[in-house]
Amino acid sequence: MYKAAVLTVSDRGFRKERPDTAGPLVKELLQLAGYEVALCAMVPDEQSQIEAFLRDTADRHLADLLITTGGTGFAPRDVTPEATLAVCQRMTPGIPEAMRSASARITPRAMLSRAQAGIRGGTLIINLPGSPKAARENLEAVLPSLSHGLKMLSGAPADCARENG
Repeated sequence: MYKAAVLTVSDRGFRKERPDTAGPLVKELLQLAGYEVALCAMVPDEQSQIEAFLRDTADRHLADLLITTGGTGFAPRDVTPEATLAVCQRMTPGIPEAMRSASARITPRAMLSRAQAGIRGGTLIINLPGSPKAARENLEAVLPSLSHGLKMLSGAPADCARENG
């Protein structure tokens, strides 16, 4: 079983002006997929705070998979992708490409997502949109393949040609 963490990035949620619905949904989807969700948190749309959470969680290996939700759009305060790029040591462009491709079958606005994904140490970090509907659609697009990626990231033997999941 892999450990996961969920970080909601939301100014209004952080100020308690609006309840967070995307974070709990992502947590539920991960649990249904067999992940142990070890940590859930919320920060405002402040790049330094997002980076600090990502670094701390990865460097202390509190999670194998760290999912963010929110801050991936065009708004001036949407800085989650920049925070992710700043902390990751290796990028995994196929993950956000797959999410945007799957989402584009549902809405042409999928191309507006700036979500990123990358690796810091032994942790895979993936950005999801802040809308619960979009977060679900994007996570469901990549969730079946993540355990294989996490297996490879952990250093365990993994043959991509022989595994289907």
